[in-house]
Amino acid sequence: MVKGNILVIDDDETIRESLMILLSSRGHVVELATDGDEGLKKFHDCRPDLVMSDVRMNNLSGIEVLKAIKREDVNTPVIIMTAFGDMDSVIEAMKYGAFDYLEKPFATSDVESLIARAIETRSLEAGLDVTGSAEPELNTQRRTIIGRSRGIIDVLKKIGQVSSSRVNVLIQGESGTGKELVGRIIHESGPTKDFPFVAVDVSALPETLLESELFGHVKGSFTGASRDQKGRFELAGEGTIFLDEISEISMNLQSKLLRVLQEREYQRVGDSKVSPMKARVIVATNKNLDDLVRRGEFRQDLFYRISVFTINIPPLRDRKDDIPLLVSHLLRNINRDTRKKIARVPQEVLKMLTDHDWVGNVRELENVLMQAVVLASGDVLSRECIIFRDDSSKAKMPRPQELSLESTERDHIRYVLEETNWDKSKAARLLNISRQTLYNKIKAYKILRS
Repeated sequence: MVKGNILVIDDDETIRESLMILLSSRGHVVELATDGDEGLKKFHDCRPDLVMSDVRMNNLSGIEVLKAIKREDVNTPVIIMTAFGDMDSVIEAMKYGAFDYLEKPFATSDVESLIARAIETRSLEAGLDVTGSAEPELNTQRRTIIGRSRGIIDVLKKIGQVSSSRVNVLIQGESGTGKELVGRIIHESGPTKDFPFVAVDVSALPETLLESELFGHVKGSFTGASRDQKGRFELAGEGTIFLDEISEISMNLQSKLLRVLQEREYQRVGDSKVSPMKARVIVATNKNLDDLVRRGEFRQDLFYRISVFTINIPPLRDRKDDIPLLVSHLLRNINRDTRKKIARVPQEVLKMLTDHDWVGNVRELENVLMQAVVLASGDVLSRECIIFRDDSSKAKMPRPQELSLESTERDHIRYVLEETNWDKSKAARLLNISRQTLYNKIKAYKILRS
């Protein structure tokens, strides 16, 4: 293992001494500092190969230390340590150039492998002439990704790494994992935050309308085009356009989108004028685009354009340790929205939720909790309120051609009515619509009580 000079900055004496013993025993030269001010002074004096800094300290925070070090020497790797593991700290640390993020309590093997990577990277970069960029402005997150699992921490780190730039991003993950949420947080964490975030589910529109929806059209360009219409790229301006289910667009539109990304310009349907494309592009899919490229169903050149930076969101079944945190967070939001006061989830109920397969990921978990809160009569979420979809229903799922928006909405309304024993007030709250709207839909869809 490569040996180096390491500066440890932490106001916790136990952490400082533990790292001193561990790192010294591995042949490293270790300097200790009790706070950010002392840490920066020692950084100037000893010029370490690596800095390890706690994120929360009394005077200067670890983020402030990180920024100060990067202003002076962008090549010095900084590992941020924290016992809190909150989303903002991870994103912020990576955005300002942290090498990586270490969550307390940490295993000896994790520390050793991380330090080895950092020092080796430092030695490789020593000969490079790297110029610093303007310091990005900090943005307070309005949305939250919940979790402390390794997979989620990796997602947060990647958000921090990419948020300050405007490169294209591909977000991959199963349905219900929160791809649009990740896209919005990237948008709100960097230079696009003061401009629009425009989301388009490309799978929800037929090809004949999608081109017009994306690029706009001029009056008379096709039947029904009675006036000029701005497209989503134009509406996004210098903000972000988020294209969900990108795998579903036709080869014809793939070709047109590729040209837009290459030339950074587009044309409205029926217009000869070329307009500049200023938006950042983030795309998402629940399919494996590599497989689609190999099968000839997705253009390889477009794939390279949209996947400059890729984020893979793990399914909920691969991060079950996050479920208690998610349940707590979601219940707080559901309590607020439904004006209920669920205060306790018994251990047996939490085990039911943790053991469930969650094919629909976080979205399915939220739906099950919403139903449970609506059905609950007190402040405790009893096991009788937890209703999972019957797994046998998978064999009865409709064929793709039967999955129209109308049939999907009709089936979902019928399901909610049956689960609430046709209590229309509860069903309307669960569906997040008014009772009158529910009555209208029951009548329109001819939904009868069985």
